[in-house]
Amino acid sequence: MNIALFGGTFDPVHSGHLAAAQAAQEAFALDQVLLIPARVPPHKLDRHLTPFLHRYAMVALACSGHPGLVPSLLEAGEGQDEPNYSIVTVGKVAAPLGRQDRLYFLIGADAFLEIGEWKDSARLLDSCDFIIVSRPGFSIEKIAEVLPAGLRAGDGTADSIPLRRTRLHLLTTVHFDISSSAIRRLASQGKSLCGLVPDAVGDYIQKLGLFLHEDTSE
Repeated sequence: MNIALFGGTFDPVHSGHLAAAQAAQEAFALDQVLLIPARVPPHKLDRHLTPFLHRYAMVALACSGHPGLVPSLLEAGEGQDEPNYSIVTVGKVAAPLGRQDRLYFLIGADAFLEIGEWKDSARLLDSCDFIIVSRPGFSIEKIAEVLPAGLRAGDGTADSIPLRRTRLHLLTTVHFDISSSAIRRLASQGKSLCGLVPDAVGDYIQKLGLFLHEDTSE
């Protein structure tokens, strides 16, 4: 089985997230893409987040009707305030997998460039393959610049770098220039989110009035 983990704040999940998950699913013959909202994302401890259950509900709505896209509670951490670290989540998924199974980590290019600041980043990079959703102007050389010393195993190709036990892949077929912060800003102004989020997610945001009374300047 081929499985990819796609974590994030998902505040809210949007059409770009969905496009990346589906493109990775097709390009790497993934049986499942687990969309995993973080209850306590380590890099956003100083920002007010929409309650976890709302963010998870929106992910579940976004995945509905898309075979292989699975909403996950792996980082729900009920009643806990500990940050969700990716190295822990990967370990939970990897533990029951067999030798014939392959585990991927789906991540945006900008986030990957900061991976050296993540908890146990070298061990994380050595624990599964990474699918890096590229953006215009992003190159494989930029990936090499942020790799911890000693991880790179040899020469790669124009869209792949081999590590000791894993590989980094560029996914260049997704071009969706929108962010969750921009969507929150539009929602706070009561503007249409048509095309920016799945219809069911847009309805959920509108009916519950999410983001209407929030400071979306961050």
